[in-house]
Amino acid sequence: MKNIILTQRAERDTIVSRPYIDRKTKYQTAEILKSTLIKLITGPRRAGKSVFALLMLKSHNFAYLNFDDKQLLEKWDDELVEKTLEEVYPSYEYLMLDEVQNLPGWDLWVSKLYRNGKNIVITGSNANMLSSEMATVLTGRYLQIEMLPFSLAEVLATNKIDIASIEKEQQTRANLLVDDYLRNGGFPESVLARGITKNYLSTLFDSILLKDVAQRHHIRKTTDLYSLATYLLSNFCNPFSANDLAEELNIASVTTTKKYCDYLNEPYLFFFLPRFNNKLKLMAKADRKAYIVDNGFVQSSAFDLSDNLGRLLENQVFVELLRKGYVPGQTLFYYRSRNNREVDFVTRKGPKVERLIQVSYSLDSAKTRKREISALVECGDELKCDDLSIVTFSEKETLTDPIPITVIPITEL
Repeated sequence: MKNIILTQRAERDTIVSRPYIDRKTKYQTAEILKSTLIKLITGPRRAGKSVFALLMLKSHNFAYLNFDDKQLLEKWDDELVEKTLEEVYPSYEYLMLDEVQNLPGWDLWVSKLYRNGKNIVITGSNANMLSSEMATVLTGRYLQIEMLPFSLAEVLATNKIDIASIEKEQQTRANLLVDDYLRNGGFPESVLARGITKNYLSTLFDSILLKDVAQRHHIRKTTDLYSLATYLLSNFCNPFSANDLAEELNIASVTTTKKYCDYLNEPYLFFFLPRFNNKLKLMAKADRKAYIVDNGFVQSSAFDLSDNLGRLLENQVFVELLRKGYVPGQTLFYYRSRNNREVDFVTRKGPKVERLIQVSYSLDSAKTRKREISALVECGDELKCDDLSIVTFSEKETLTDPIPITVIPITEL
Protein backbone atom coordinates (compact mmCIF):
# COMPACT_ATOMS: atom_id res chain seq x y z
CA MET A 1 0.00 0.00 0.00
CA LYS A 2 2.82 2.40 0.84
CA ASN A 3 4.36 1.90 -2.61
CA ILE A 4 1.02 2.67 -4.27
CA ILE A 5 0.56 5.88 -2.31
CA LEU A 6 4.18 6.94 -2.85
CA THR A 7 3.78 6.36 -6.60
CA GLN A 8 0.63 8.47 -6.57
CA ARG A 9 2.46 11.19 -4.66
CA ALA A 10 5.09 11.33 -7.40
CA GLU A 11 2.35 11.56 -10.02
CA ARG A 12 0.66 14.34 -8.03
CA ASP A 13 3.90 16.33 -7.85
CA THR A 14 4.50 15.93 -11.59
CA ILE A 15 0.99 17.14 -12.44
CA VAL A 16 1.26 20.15 -10.12
CA SER A 17 4.61 21.19 -11.62
CA ARG A 18 3.23 21.62 -15.16
CA PRO A 19 2.01 24.94 -16.58
CA TYR A 20 -1.77 25.33 -16.96
CA ILE A 21 -4.33 27.75 -18.30
CA ASP A 22 -5.95 29.59 -15.39
CA ARG A 23 -9.61 28.80 -14.82
CA LYS A 24 -11.86 31.88 -14.76
CA THR A 25 -14.57 30.58 -12.46
CA LYS A 26 -17.05 32.20 -10.12
CA TYR A 27 -15.46 30.32 -7.22
CA GLN A 28 -13.00 31.98 -4.85
CA THR A 29 -10.55 29.21 -3.99
CA ALA A 30 -9.33 30.89 -0.79
CA GLU A 31 -12.88 31.06 0.52
CA ILE A 32 -13.52 27.45 -0.49
CA LEU A 33 -10.51 26.19 1.44
CA LYS A 34 -11.49 28.13 4.57
CA SER A 35 -14.64 26.05 4.84
CA THR A 36 -14.52 22.87 6.89
CA LEU A 37 -17.25 21.40 4.69
CA ILE A 38 -16.35 18.70 2.17
CA LYS A 39 -15.42 20.34 -1.13
CA LEU A 40 -17.15 18.35 -3.88
CA ILE A 41 -15.92 19.12 -7.43
CA THR A 42 -18.09 17.49 -10.10
CA GLY A 43 -18.10 17.50 -13.89
CA PRO A 44 -17.34 15.38 -16.94
CA ARG A 45 -14.12 13.41 -17.37
CA ARG A 46 -11.12 15.42 -18.55
CA ALA A 47 -12.79 18.79 -17.93
CA GLY A 48 -10.09 19.91 -15.51
CA LYS A 49 -11.58 18.97 -12.11
CA SER A 50 -8.44 17.29 -10.81
CA VAL A 51 -6.12 20.04 -12.02
CA PHE A 52 -8.40 22.70 -10.51
CA ALA A 53 -8.31 20.87 -7.16
CA LEU A 54 -4.56 20.25 -7.28
CA LEU A 55 -3.76 23.87 -8.11
CA MET A 56 -6.14 25.05 -5.40
CA LEU A 57 -4.23 22.92 -2.88
CA LYS A 58 -0.77 23.47 -4.37
CA SER A 59 0.57 25.76 -1.65
CA HIS A 60 -0.78 23.60 1.17
CA ASN A 61 0.30 20.31 2.74
CA PHE A 62 -2.22 17.89 1.26
CA ALA A 63 -2.54 14.14 0.88
CA TYR A 64 -3.70 12.63 -2.40
CA LEU A 65 -5.46 9.45 -3.51
CA ASN A 66 -6.41 8.67 -7.11
CA PHE A 67 -9.22 6.13 -7.41
CA ASP A 68 -8.70 5.62 -11.13
CA ASP A 69 -5.83 3.39 -9.92
CA LYS A 70 -6.80 -0.30 -10.15
CA GLN A 71 -4.05 -1.33 -7.73
CA LEU A 72 -5.41 0.96 -5.04
CA LEU A 73 -8.92 -0.42 -5.48
CA GLU A 74 -7.82 -4.06 -5.58
CA LYS A 75 -5.78 -3.75 -2.37
CA TRP A 76 -8.16 -1.43 -0.57
CA ASP A 77 -8.09 -1.48 3.23
CA ASP A 78 -9.42 1.75 4.70
CA GLU A 79 -7.55 1.49 8.02
CA LEU A 80 -4.27 0.66 6.29
CA VAL A 81 -4.79 3.52 3.82
CA GLU A 82 -5.43 6.04 6.61
CA LYS A 83 -2.34 4.90 8.50
CA THR A 84 -0.17 5.02 5.36
CA LEU A 85 -1.40 8.50 4.43
CA GLU A 86 -0.18 9.74 7.82
CA GLU A 87 3.23 8.22 7.12
CA VAL A 88 3.57 9.58 3.58
CA TYR A 89 2.00 12.99 4.30
CA PRO A 90 2.83 13.83 7.96
CA SER A 91 0.37 16.30 9.52
CA TYR A 92 -1.41 16.88 6.20
CA GLU A 93 -3.91 19.75 6.18
CA TYR A 94 -6.20 18.56 3.37
CA LEU A 95 -7.06 15.21 1.80
CA MET A 96 -7.83 15.10 -1.93
CA LEU A 97 -9.79 12.10 -3.22
CA ASP A 98 -9.75 11.97 -7.02
CA GLU A 99 -12.61 10.15 -8.87
CA VAL A 100 -13.72 8.69 -5.55
CA GLN A 101 -16.95 7.26 -7.01
CA ASN A 102 -14.89 4.27 -8.21
CA LEU A 103 -14.54 3.06 -4.61
CA PRO A 104 -17.46 0.86 -3.47
CA GLY A 105 -18.99 2.32 -0.32
CA TRP A 106 -16.96 5.49 -0.67
CA ASP A 107 -19.68 7.62 0.92
CA LEU A 108 -19.51 5.77 4.26
CA TRP A 109 -15.73 6.02 4.34
CA VAL A 110 -15.78 9.74 3.54
CA SER A 111 -18.40 10.24 6.25
CA LYS A 112 -16.08 8.58 8.76
CA LEU A 113 -13.13 10.75 7.67
CA TYR A 114 -15.27 13.86 8.00
CA ARG A 115 -16.37 12.91 11.52
CA ASN A 116 -12.70 12.43 12.38
CA GLY A 117 -11.97 16.01 11.42
CA LYS A 118 -10.37 15.57 7.99
CA ASN A 119 -10.67 18.50 5.59
CA ILE A 120 -11.62 16.78 2.34
CA VAL A 121 -11.61 17.76 -1.34
CA ILE A 122 -13.38 15.29 -3.65
CA THR A 123 -13.60 15.07 -7.44
CA GLY A 124 -16.09 12.89 -9.26
CA SER A 125 -17.52 12.39 -12.75
CA ASN A 126 -20.97 11.09 -11.89
CA ALA A 127 -23.55 13.74 -11.08
CA ASN A 128 -26.42 11.53 -9.95
CA MET A 129 -24.35 9.20 -7.82
CA LEU A 130 -22.54 11.98 -6.07
CA SER A 131 -25.58 14.12 -5.45
CA SER A 132 -27.77 11.29 -4.21
CA GLU A 133 -25.18 9.61 -2.01
CA MET A 134 -23.79 12.81 -0.59
CA ALA A 135 -27.30 14.03 0.14
CA THR A 136 -28.10 10.80 1.98
CA VAL A 137 -24.96 10.29 4.03
CA LEU A 138 -23.58 13.80 4.38
CA THR A 139 -26.59 16.10 4.35
CA GLY A 140 -25.50 19.68 4.93
CA ARG A 141 -21.82 18.76 5.20
CA TYR A 142 -20.57 19.58 1.71
CA LEU A 143 -20.44 22.35 -0.85
CA GLN A 144 -20.55 21.52 -4.55
CA ILE A 145 -18.40 23.06 -7.26
CA GLU A 146 -19.35 22.21 -10.84
CA MET A 147 -16.49 22.17 -13.33
CA LEU A 148 -17.33 22.08 -17.05
CA PRO A 149 -14.89 22.31 -19.99
CA PHE A 150 -13.31 25.72 -20.62
CA SER A 151 -15.85 28.46 -21.22
CA LEU A 152 -15.70 30.84 -24.16
CA ALA A 153 -14.50 33.56 -21.77
CA GLU A 154 -11.62 31.35 -20.60
CA VAL A 155 -10.56 30.48 -24.16
CA LEU A 156 -10.59 34.14 -25.17
CA ALA A 157 -8.65 35.05 -22.03
CA THR A 158 -5.86 32.63 -23.02
CA ASN A 159 -5.61 34.66 -26.22
CA LYS A 160 -5.38 37.95 -24.28
CA ILE A 161 -8.96 38.98 -25.06
CA ASP A 162 -11.28 40.07 -22.24
CA ILE A 163 -14.78 38.90 -23.13
CA ALA A 164 -16.28 41.72 -21.05
CA SER A 165 -14.62 44.43 -23.14
CA ILE A 166 -13.45 43.30 -26.57
CA GLU A 167 -11.48 46.08 -28.22
CA LYS A 168 -12.49 47.14 -31.74
CA GLU A 169 -9.16 46.04 -33.22
CA GLN A 170 -9.61 42.63 -31.58
CA GLN A 171 -13.07 41.95 -33.00
CA THR A 172 -12.03 40.03 -36.13
CA ARG A 173 -9.66 37.81 -34.18
CA ALA A 174 -12.26 37.34 -31.46
CA ASN A 175 -14.84 36.24 -34.04
CA LEU A 176 -12.40 33.67 -35.42
CA LEU A 177 -11.79 32.32 -31.93
CA VAL A 178 -15.53 32.18 -31.18
CA ASP A 179 -16.12 30.30 -34.43
CA ASP A 180 -13.34 27.86 -33.57
CA TYR A 181 -14.78 27.39 -30.07
CA LEU A 182 -18.30 26.75 -31.39
CA ARG A 183 -16.97 24.04 -33.68
CA ASN A 184 -14.30 22.44 -31.46
CA GLY A 185 -15.42 23.07 -27.89
CA GLY A 186 -13.47 23.70 -24.72
CA PHE A 187 -12.00 20.48 -23.35
CA PRO A 188 -8.57 21.50 -22.01
CA GLU A 189 -6.54 18.97 -24.01
CA SER A 190 -8.24 19.96 -27.26
CA VAL A 191 -7.98 23.71 -26.61
CA LEU A 192 -4.22 23.37 -26.30
CA ALA A 193 -3.87 21.19 -29.42
CA ARG A 194 -6.63 21.66 -32.00
CA GLY A 195 -4.96 19.16 -34.33
CA ILE A 196 -5.89 16.29 -32.02
CA THR A 197 -9.43 17.45 -31.21
CA LYS A 198 -11.34 15.01 -33.39
CA ASN A 199 -9.45 11.88 -32.35
CA TYR A 200 -9.14 12.93 -28.71
CA LEU A 201 -12.85 13.68 -28.23
CA SER A 202 -13.95 10.63 -30.19
CA THR A 203 -11.89 8.47 -27.83
CA LEU A 204 -13.15 10.39 -24.77
CA PHE A 205 -16.77 9.97 -25.88
CA ASP A 206 -16.30 6.20 -26.20
CA SER A 207 -14.46 6.07 -22.88
CA ILE A 208 -17.29 7.82 -21.05
CA LEU A 209 -19.84 5.44 -22.57
CA LEU A 210 -17.77 2.41 -21.64
CA LYS A 211 -16.40 3.32 -18.20
CA ASP A 212 -18.99 5.70 -16.77
CA VAL A 213 -22.10 4.13 -18.22
CA ALA A 214 -21.77 0.55 -19.50
CA GLN A 215 -19.39 -0.76 -16.83
CA ARG A 216 -20.96 1.14 -13.95
CA HIS A 217 -24.47 -0.04 -14.77
CA HIS A 218 -23.42 -3.53 -15.92
CA ILE A 219 -24.92 -3.10 -19.40
CA ARG A 220 -24.27 -6.22 -21.44
CA LYS A 221 -25.99 -5.17 -24.65
CA THR A 222 -23.94 -2.07 -25.32
CA THR A 223 -25.08 -1.79 -28.95
CA ASP A 224 -28.35 -0.13 -27.90
CA LEU A 225 -26.52 2.28 -25.61
CA TYR A 226 -24.08 3.32 -28.36
CA SER A 227 -26.91 3.65 -30.89
CA LEU A 228 -28.84 5.91 -28.53
CA ALA A 229 -25.81 8.07 -27.74
CA THR A 230 -24.94 8.41 -31.43
CA TYR A 231 -28.53 9.31 -32.29
CA LEU A 232 -28.70 11.98 -29.58
CA LEU A 233 -25.36 13.39 -30.70
CA SER A 234 -26.50 13.68 -34.31
CA ASN A 235 -29.83 15.21 -33.23
CA PHE A 236 -28.58 17.56 -30.52
CA CYS A 237 -30.90 20.51 -29.78
CA ASN A 238 -33.84 18.63 -31.29
CA PRO A 239 -36.92 17.49 -29.35
CA PHE A 240 -37.53 13.77 -28.94
CA SER A 241 -39.73 11.31 -27.07
CA ALA A 242 -38.63 8.04 -25.49
CA ASN A 243 -41.37 6.24 -27.40
CA ASP A 244 -40.08 7.45 -30.76
CA LEU A 245 -36.49 6.64 -29.84
CA ALA A 246 -37.35 3.11 -28.75
CA GLU A 247 -39.19 2.49 -32.00
CA GLU A 248 -36.65 4.08 -34.32
CA LEU A 249 -33.62 2.44 -32.69
CA ASN A 250 -35.30 -0.91 -32.02
CA ILE A 251 -34.55 -0.71 -28.31
CA ALA A 252 -36.30 -3.38 -26.25
CA SER A 253 -38.66 -1.03 -24.40
CA VAL A 254 -39.49 2.58 -23.66
CA THR A 255 -38.49 1.96 -20.04
CA THR A 256 -35.01 0.85 -21.15
CA THR A 257 -34.72 3.92 -23.38
CA LYS A 258 -35.58 6.26 -20.50
CA LYS A 259 -33.16 4.43 -18.23
CA TYR A 260 -30.33 4.75 -20.77
CA CYS A 261 -31.05 8.48 -21.14
CA ASP A 262 -30.68 8.85 -17.37
CA TYR A 263 -27.40 6.94 -17.52
CA LEU A 264 -26.10 9.28 -20.25
CA ASN A 265 -26.93 12.27 -18.08
CA GLU A 266 -25.04 10.96 -15.03
CA PRO A 267 -21.48 11.52 -16.35
CA TYR A 268 -22.32 15.04 -17.61
CA LEU A 269 -22.39 13.87 -21.22
CA PHE A 270 -25.96 14.69 -22.28
CA PHE A 271 -28.53 16.99 -20.71
CA PHE A 272 -32.27 16.88 -21.30
CA LEU A 273 -34.39 20.02 -21.33
CA PRO A 274 -38.13 19.72 -20.68
CA ARG A 275 -40.83 21.83 -22.25
CA PHE A 276 -42.18 24.39 -19.79
CA ASN A 277 -45.66 23.85 -18.45
CA ASN A 278 -47.16 24.87 -15.12
CA LYS A 279 -48.79 21.45 -14.94
CA LEU A 280 -46.10 18.94 -14.03
CA LYS A 281 -47.94 15.96 -15.55
CA LEU A 282 -48.14 17.67 -18.94
CA MET A 283 -44.50 18.73 -18.71
CA ALA A 284 -43.46 15.13 -18.02
CA LYS A 285 -45.33 13.89 -21.10
CA ALA A 286 -43.97 16.49 -23.53
CA ASP A 287 -40.92 15.96 -25.76
CA ARG A 288 -37.54 16.87 -24.29
CA LYS A 289 -34.58 18.39 -26.10
CA ALA A 290 -31.10 16.85 -25.95
CA TYR A 291 -27.92 18.89 -25.46
CA ILE A 292 -24.28 17.79 -25.33
CA VAL A 293 -21.80 19.07 -22.71
CA ASP A 294 -19.27 20.25 -25.33
CA ASN A 295 -19.63 21.15 -29.01
CA GLY A 296 -16.38 19.37 -29.78
CA PHE A 297 -18.13 16.02 -29.44
CA VAL A 298 -20.26 16.92 -32.47
CA GLN A 299 -17.16 17.69 -34.53
CA SER A 300 -15.50 14.48 -33.40
CA SER A 301 -18.44 12.42 -34.63
CA ALA A 302 -17.70 13.35 -38.26
CA PHE A 303 -21.13 14.93 -38.80
CA ASP A 304 -21.23 17.73 -41.36
CA LEU A 305 -21.01 20.99 -39.44
CA SER A 306 -21.89 23.27 -42.34
CA ASP A 307 -25.61 23.05 -41.63
CA ASN A 308 -25.23 22.91 -37.86
CA LEU A 309 -23.89 26.36 -36.94
CA GLY A 310 -27.27 27.47 -35.59
CA ARG A 311 -27.57 24.36 -33.47
CA LEU A 312 -23.96 24.63 -32.30
CA LEU A 313 -24.71 28.17 -31.14
CA GLU A 314 -27.89 27.01 -29.39
CA ASN A 315 -26.01 24.20 -27.65
CA GLN A 316 -23.36 26.65 -26.50
CA VAL A 317 -26.00 29.01 -25.10
CA PHE A 318 -27.43 26.05 -23.16
CA VAL A 319 -24.02 25.21 -21.67
CA GLU A 320 -23.41 28.86 -20.76
CA LEU A 321 -26.76 28.91 -18.95
CA LEU A 322 -25.62 25.83 -17.02
CA ARG A 323 -22.49 27.75 -16.01
CA LYS A 324 -24.70 30.53 -14.68
CA GLY A 325 -26.37 28.03 -12.37
CA TYR A 326 -29.61 27.28 -14.21
CA VAL A 327 -30.86 23.72 -13.75
CA PRO A 328 -32.80 21.90 -16.52
CA GLY A 329 -36.30 21.09 -15.34
CA GLN A 330 -36.08 23.42 -12.35
CA THR A 331 -35.04 26.87 -13.56
CA LEU A 332 -34.39 26.19 -17.26
CA PHE A 333 -36.84 24.99 -19.96
CA TYR A 334 -37.88 25.48 -23.56
CA TYR A 335 -41.40 26.50 -24.54
CA ARG A 336 -43.85 26.04 -27.37
CA SER A 337 -46.84 28.35 -27.74
CA ARG A 338 -50.44 27.35 -28.44
CA ASN A 339 -49.73 28.15 -32.09
CA ASN A 340 -46.70 25.84 -32.02
CA ARG A 341 -44.12 28.64 -32.03
CA GLU A 342 -41.03 27.77 -30.05
CA VAL A 343 -38.66 29.74 -27.87
CA ASP A 344 -35.35 28.03 -27.17
CA PHE A 345 -34.89 28.85 -23.49
CA VAL A 346 -37.11 29.91 -20.62
CA THR A 347 -35.40 30.82 -17.34
CA ARG A 348 -37.34 30.89 -14.14
CA LYS A 349 -36.69 32.47 -10.76
CA GLY A 350 -38.90 30.98 -8.09
CA PRO A 351 -42.43 30.69 -9.46
CA LYS A 352 -41.91 33.54 -11.96
CA VAL A 353 -40.71 33.26 -15.55
CA GLU A 354 -37.62 35.46 -15.61
CA ARG A 355 -36.41 35.63 -19.22
CA LEU A 356 -37.01 34.19 -22.69
CA ILE A 357 -34.00 33.58 -24.92
CA GLN A 358 -34.13 32.80 -28.62
CA VAL A 359 -31.01 31.67 -30.48
CA SER A 360 -30.37 32.54 -34.12
CA TYR A 361 -26.96 32.41 -35.74
CA SER A 362 -27.83 35.52 -37.78
CA LEU A 363 -30.80 37.84 -38.28
CA ASP A 364 -29.67 38.98 -41.74
CA SER A 365 -32.56 37.16 -43.40
CA ALA A 366 -35.86 39.05 -43.18
CA LYS A 367 -37.69 35.73 -42.99
CA THR A 368 -35.55 34.51 -40.09
CA ARG A 369 -35.87 37.83 -38.28
CA LYS A 370 -39.65 37.79 -38.57
CA ARG A 371 -39.88 34.15 -37.41
CA GLU A 372 -37.69 34.62 -34.34
CA ILE A 373 -39.30 37.88 -33.26
CA SER A 374 -42.85 36.53 -33.73
CA ALA A 375 -42.06 33.45 -31.64
CA LEU A 376 -40.54 35.52 -28.84
CA VAL A 377 -43.40 38.00 -28.75
CA GLU A 378 -46.09 35.31 -28.76
CA CYS A 379 -44.38 33.16 -26.11
CA GLY A 380 -43.63 36.23 -24.00
CA ASP A 381 -47.28 37.20 -24.08
CA GLU A 382 -48.42 33.71 -23.03
CA LEU A 383 -45.86 33.47 -20.22
CA LYS A 384 -46.31 37.10 -19.08
CA CYS A 385 -42.62 37.85 -19.55
CA ASP A 386 -41.21 41.03 -21.12
CA ASP A 387 -37.47 40.30 -20.74
CA LEU A 388 -36.84 39.00 -24.26
CA SER A 389 -33.46 38.31 -25.89
CA ILE A 390 -32.08 36.91 -29.13
CA VAL A 391 -28.54 35.52 -28.99
CA THR A 392 -26.62 35.61 -32.27
CA PHE A 393 -23.08 34.83 -33.35
CA SER A 394 -21.92 38.47 -33.53
CA GLU A 395 -24.88 40.81 -34.11
CA LYS A 396 -26.00 43.37 -31.56
CA GLU A 397 -28.95 45.74 -31.59
CA THR A 398 -32.03 46.77 -29.64
CA LEU A 399 -35.38 46.15 -31.29
CA THR A 400 -38.44 48.18 -30.34
CA ASP A 401 -41.08 47.00 -32.81
CA PRO A 402 -43.44 45.49 -31.83
CA ILE A 403 -41.94 45.37 -28.29
CA PRO A 404 -38.43 45.76 -26.83
CA ILE A 405 -36.13 42.84 -27.63
CA THR A 406 -32.39 42.79 -26.95
CA VAL A 407 -30.16 41.22 -29.61
CA ILE A 408 -26.74 40.23 -28.26
CA PRO A 409 -23.74 38.23 -29.49
CA ILE A 410 -22.82 35.00 -27.70
CA THR A 411 -19.87 36.81 -26.10
CA GLU A 412 -22.32 39.01 -24.12
CA LEU A 413 -24.67 36.33 -22.83
